[in-house]
Amino acid sequence: MESIKKHILISGAGIAGLSTAYWLIKYGFNVTIAERAEHIRPGGQALDIRGPALQVAAQMGILELIRNNSTKLKGMSVIDATSGEEIFSSTERTMTGGKLDSPDLEILRDDLCRILFQTVNNQAEYIFNDTIISIHQNETGVDVTFLHAAPQHFDLVIGADGLRSNVRRLVFGPDKQFMRYLGNYVATFTMPNFLNLDHWEVFFQHEGIPVAVSIVKEKDSEARTYLGFSADEPLDYDYHDIKTQKALLTERVPNVGNNLPKILEHMQTSSNFYFDSMNQIIMDNWSKDRVVLVGDAGYSVSPATGQGTTIAMVGAYVLAGELSTNKHDLLMGLNNYENELRGYVKTNQELACDSGTDEHQSFGSFTDENSVPDFGLSMIPFKLKTYH
Repeated sequence: MESIKKHILISGAGIAGLSTAYWLIKYGFNVTIAERAEHIRPGGQALDIRGPALQVAAQMGILELIRNNSTKLKGMSVIDATSGEEIFSSTERTMTGGKLDSPDLEILRDDLCRILFQTVNNQAEYIFNDTIISIHQNETGVDVTFLHAAPQHFDLVIGADGLRSNVRRLVFGPDKQFMRYLGNYVATFTMPNFLNLDHWEVFFQHEGIPVAVSIVKEKDSEARTYLGFSADEPLDYDYHDIKTQKALLTERVPNVGNNLPKILEHMQTSSNFYFDSMNQIIMDNWSKDRVVLVGDAGYSVSPATGQGTTIAMVGAYVLAGELSTNKHDLLMGLNNYENELRGYVKTNQELACDSGTDEHQSFGSFTDENSVPDFGLSMIPFKLKTYH
C-alpha cells in the first residue's frame, strides 16, 4: 500500500477530462482539474454514446442518467432553405443520432458534462478560470505554472483540453504539425425555438448543400443549432475572436428564405457560440515522458462521425486503468495505454476519412431517407479490459 498518493493534473473539464478524473479517483489517485472557463462550459453539440462507451457509462453508474437526459428525438425533416418546402421527413432515424431503434444514446454536450461533473463532485480539486502557461519535467515529476494560481508539482499531467489543446502545444509543438483538415467549418449555438420543434431535428439545404440544422429536446426548450460551410483550404482567422467567427459565417452562409436569416440573426446574440474547422489530430505518440493526451487533444476523429465522445470515454477508461495497473511505473502505464487504444483510434480515423476521392469529408444532397449517411461506427469492436 502506497503511503503517498500520486497527484495528477488534468487540463480540461470536458468529457475526456471529467471521465478520466472519475476513473483516476476510483483507483486512488489525487486529481486536480484545471479549466480555462469559469465553470463547466454551457452549450455544445449533440453527442452520441455508442458501443463500448455505453459499457463504460454503465460501470460508472451513470447510464440511466444519460438515458433519462438524452435528446429522445422522434425524427428529422430536410427543408429547402429557399422555398421552405419539406424535401422529406423520417421517423426512423435522425442525422445526428442515427437510427432511432439503435441502443446508442444521443445527449447534448452540456447535459453530459453536468452528469460527469456531479459524479466526480468534490472528489477532485478544481482550478477554474485559469490556464497552464508552462510545463517543466524532471526526474521527480512535472512542475506546472498557471496564469493565476500558484505553481504546483505533479506526478503526471494529462491534456484533455480538446482539439486546440494548450498542453499539446506546450509540450509537443504547434497545432499545424498534428491537424488534418477535413474541408468543413461548423458552428454550434443555442437560439430560441422559433420553429416550434418538439423532440425533432430539422435540416436546411440550399442548392442541395446542407447548411443548417436545429435540434430541440422539448417544445419549450432552446434549439441547439449548427451552421456550416465548406472551404478548400483552412482559413486564417483569430480562433479567440468570436466576432470575426460570426462574421465569417454571415458572409458564407446563404441568406435565403425565411429561416436562415432568422438563424443568422439569433446567432449574433447567442452567449454560447462555438466555431471551428473539422479536423483530425494525428500523432505518432500521445505521451512525452510524464505528459499524456486523451480524447480530442490526442486523437480527434471528426465531429461528423459522432464517434468522438465514445472514443474519449473509452480512452479515459483505458488511460486511468493502465495507470492504476502501473502505479509504480507510470511511464509503463502510458506505453500500455497507447498500445491498447491505438488500433481502435486508427480504425475510426480511417473510416471518418473514407469519403472516396480525397481526405475531405463531403456532405451531399439529402433527397430521401436512403441518402442520409449511416457511418455504422458504433459497431467497431473494442473489448474493454477489467482494471482494479
